[in-house]
Amino acid sequence: AIHHALTNAAPTTDQLAAIQTLRSILHDYKTVKTADQLTQPKHRNNTMQQTPPDGATLPGVPLPGVPRLRGHPPTPNRADLPGVVQPPVPLPAAQTWITVPTRTATTPPHMQPIAARTRAQLRNVNHFAALADAWPDEEDNKHLHFAGPVLDAETGTELEHRQLRKHPAYKKVWDESYANELGRLCQGIGKHPSEPAKQRVEGTDTFRPIQYHDIPSDRRPDVTYTRVVCEVRPQKADPNRTRITIGGNRIAYPGDTGTKTGSLESVKLIINDTLSTPNAKFACFDISNFYLGTPLDRPEYVRIKLTDIPQEFIDEYNLLNYVHNGWAYFEINNGVYGLKQAGKLANDLLAERLDQHGYYQCATTPGLWRHKWRPITFILIVDDFGIKYVDKRHAEHLLYALEEHYKVTTDWTGSKFAGIDIAWDYSKRTCRLSMKDYIDNLLIKYNHPTPRKPQHAPHAHREIIYGAKEQLLPDADTSPPLDEAGIKRIQGIVGSLLYYARAVDNKLLATLSAISAQQSKATTNTEKAVTQLLDYVATYPNDGITYRASNMILAAHSDASYLTEPNSRSRAGAHIFLTENDPIPRQNGPVQTISQVIKYVMASAAEAELAALHNTAREMIPLRNALEEMGWAQPKSPIQTDNSTANGFIHDTIIQRRIKMIWMRLHWLRCRAAQGQFRFYWERGSTNLADY
Repeated sequence: AIHHALTNAAPTTDQLAAIQTLRSILHDYKTVKTADQLTQPKHRNNTMQQTPPDGATLPGVPLPGVPRLRGHPPTPNRADLPGVVQPPVPLPAAQTWITVPTRTATTPPHMQPIAARTRAQLRNVNHFAALADAWPDEEDNKHLHFAGPVLDAETGTELEHRQLRKHPAYKKVWDESYANELGRLCQGIGKHPSEPAKQRVEGTDTFRPIQYHDIPSDRRPDVTYTRVVCEVRPQKADPNRTRITIGGNRIAYPGDTGTKTGSLESVKLIINDTLSTPNAKFACFDISNFYLGTPLDRPEYVRIKLTDIPQEFIDEYNLLNYVHNGWAYFEINNGVYGLKQAGKLANDLLAERLDQHGYYQCATTPGLWRHKWRPITFILIVDDFGIKYVDKRHAEHLLYALEEHYKVTTDWTGSKFAGIDIAWDYSKRTCRLSMKDYIDNLLIKYNHPTPRKPQHAPHAHREIIYGAKEQLLPDADTSPPLDEAGIKRIQGIVGSLLYYARAVDNKLLATLSAISAQQSKATTNTEKAVTQLLDYVATYPNDGITYRASNMILAAHSDASYLTEPNSRSRAGAHIFLTENDPIPRQNGPVQTISQVIKYVMASAAEAELAALHNTAREMIPLRNALEEMGWAQPKSPIQTDNSTANGFIHDTIIQRRIKMIWMRLHWLRCRAAQGQFRFYWERGSTNLADY
């Protein structure tokens, strides 16, 4: 019965019942043998009951709780556990939250084999069955950077705001959370539990209730709506987080709304800059209420349905006096997430304030900032600062400049930025990028079970016909189409994995590119491809990228596959990295990886290789500019190709009898090579990283 409940098709209620049975078995088993004699069940992963090394923490994933059996070893104070929802009134045991720790290897990273450092061990245990053997969480887990959805303890499904407000077990908790958010946006709410003179939540004066007839008649068509997002944030003082965003699509703002913000490639450049600069270190700053502290140049208006507003807020603000046709109307005076102009106004105000202290934004690289003379550079993504500095006093100067106007949270370890976990080794001048728990949370969100067998390829292997002169493409997909829910699920999975692939696991990009081309008309074969992709990331959930110190010379390997995509298209690939100015550059982790279908039909393999070189060089130009603005002078950027004809075309070393047959845009490569921007060279395919 337990085995049946833990299979992929088992209903959630059976899984939870099996968890209780497993806990009972494990508890009885532990009472017979001492901790030193305890051996693990054969069907469990051999890393499940290992203890973490000294100083390590066990990252947790909030999952719906199940009642602890009588006699089960007690956990620490539940208020200190990450992912634990603490309602004002204790809920029954079956409606509480517990944290399931993920399994981690106990061997120190530097003693593990290379494969163990680049690939994670296969997890053979059902995600829900992991509840049966949960470790007590350690104190350090409170500081995990994690945001989880709100899950129903009975069904394990995600609950949206309206579902939470109708659920009898969660209504009171999330009503108070929603009232806190409305109070934070308005003029505060409630009384402080220990200081009656203070409010429970202080306001930012972003919203103000307003009568409908006080809204200018020409602005009434612009009145927009709100969207409420609920999530569990264990590292925050209040783990039950409700946030309101504004529907910007209804607002007709007449001014400029473009905001300069850093890109993922810029983040990787500044990480390499930190490694390659002697005595440099990395830190992260975060501005609280960045948008909410920025005044708007004109007010905006929003309405909220009265029945969606908590009674506490209605009573404290006498909101019935502001109701019109069942809606409460608010005037927006400060920036809030979702407004088109909020980002630009907040960024412009920040630039004005930092300019007084000698900081400026670089001209050609969005989000890259420097000081006029201090050795400090930082990337700004919305309200997050990724800072490279030499000597801490220069970073403190930036901190003091920000604290004049904002509330700033600091992380001097620089261990997480832009959603990426960064493991620094300043002594060896290396670092590793990963995204802990990202895949685990994704698999739980889409209810994908751990594969019974390890999956070592993200996509199906295309059969090779040995001895044939031509390798034909597979027949067109004639499998049944998916319904709308199935298509949306595939689109959600692809969107979720795309950032992960660009950030830390570039091996997924080719697969994601192929699935993306089919997702709008997805079929059962597309669903099978997505299932294999999820099996692959479940097999290797903690892949990452390792960087080393270098001379910060931008280089690339380029390649193309000719007529391998549907509709006679070809695929371009490239591996762009930072290295030394050597004839054959040394390898390093990729700053950017390209895997994309060439838009036009190529007439030959050489032309496809030239198109891949064109795409690669085009992507490298803004990276070259960013490196120049960081202070790293760039010689000719070396780009390797494994096609001698393409190399001869660029350097004019072949007789071009049919040069007019080459796509005209590709002559751009010859121009840039003559200008000294790039050094194109030919090497055999076995040395070309773009082949892999």
